[in-house]
Amino acid sequence: MQGIRRFLPKKGLPLQVDSKRVCWTPRLLVVCILLMVWNQSQTLADRFADARLATIKMYRSRRRPGQTYEGFMASLCGISRNLLDLVCTTLRASVQEIAGSHWTVEGWILFGADGTKIECPMTRANEKGFGCAGKKHSTPQQLLTMLLHLGTGLPWAWIRGHGRGSERRHLQRMVKLLPPNSMLVADAGFTGYDLLSSIMASGQQLIIRVGSNVRLLKKLGYAVKEHDGIVYLWPEKKRDRQPPLVLRLVVLHDGRKPVYLITSVLEPSKLSDAAVGRIYRLRWGIEVHYRSLKQTLGKRKMLSDCPRHARVELDWTVVGHWIMQLLAVSELIAAGQDPRSCSVAESLRVLRKMMKDPGKRCGRGALGRGLRAAVKDTYVRRSRKKARHWPRKKTEKPAGRPKFRTAKRSEVREAQAFKSERHAARFAA
Repeated sequence: MQGIRRFLPKKGLPLQVDSKRVCWTPRLLVVCILLMVWNQSQTLADRFADARLATIKMYRSRRRPGQTYEGFMASLCGISRNLLDLVCTTLRASVQEIAGSHWTVEGWILFGADGTKIECPMTRANEKGFGCAGKKHSTPQQLLTMLLHLGTGLPWAWIRGHGRGSERRHLQRMVKLLPPNSMLVADAGFTGYDLLSSIMASGQQLIIRVGSNVRLLKKLGYAVKEHDGIVYLWPEKKRDRQPPLVLRLVVLHDGRKPVYLITSVLEPSKLSDAAVGRIYRLRWGIEVHYRSLKQTLGKRKMLSDCPRHARVELDWTVVGHWIMQLLAVSELIAAGQDPRSCSVAESLRVLRKMMKDPGKRCGRGALGRGLRAAVKDTYVRRSRKKARHWPRKKTEKPAGRPKFRTAKRSEVREAQAFKSERHAARFAA
């Protein structure tokens, strides 16, 4: 399919290799695993059989690849990390290339951050490799933490780990992949001095919701120009060696309760409270993204029965979802439509239709027409969409109100001493 080739690397992903003993070349591996991700069969063996047949039809003049799923996975697992690095670098460049005017929103390059858990089969190997992070007797799980470009609704980066991993650590590792002048938007789970200081030290900005687990100081006197919205995050354990983080507090109302947000942009002239609210509401895009990955694409649970295969399966599931959205969003932007109006369900139907006979339907014309029509419905609902019975619904405690207090005189003196030391060090340098 021309659509797949469009977003794969032009170099470093060969279709042919010199060795005749290689049954699966790098390009055939990537194309086949992508077709497996989009396939709706219930077993990995059936997905592989369908994807292999479609791959052969796409490359009729090439040597036929291996026939067994086991051999395919052995070939893929051996070079999966190198292939992922190559493919993801190309996909990030494609996001920026096709975004156009949607690359920035409110003058910022916006990225939403959030995590979710993906279930795996309850085998002894998976239980040992991932652990059970949910309730008692729950299945083994992988933690997936992702960065989403909010202007287009497209993925940017992700990290996966065992179910009891840390979303904050995942995000801290992904900060280096952000382009300059970016702004991170996240919910209340991504607070903490170490995470916020690393984001700000990298030169990026942030808007993050805070709740009752966060303690903020007022009137510490550390900022050059202090106004009513200025607050400080300075845990006691950090005060002997690290400075306070200077932040701005913005309080919004969602119609039911106040929402407390902190941002590293201190001047309202650069980012108004209203703009902070509009930007934070775009964060919902990553929740929609996870819903489409789990529910629409049907990847709530991986099917691999060993950790090594399950990790590779999840990695390429994310890539397959990413490329599918890139195909659809690129067509919508080219047609002058809002990329966030993309319907993942309709896009998936178009791709699956093409996969049934790729030899006849591989032209970009038919694919483009189908994807340009794959948009969300625009009718006004007369009733709530929420189901009456939702057994999987989580009853999470609301974020609450952060704890504020005015800084003590001793804390003000500590801050001033820290400020003087930093000023003297900078002057000496």
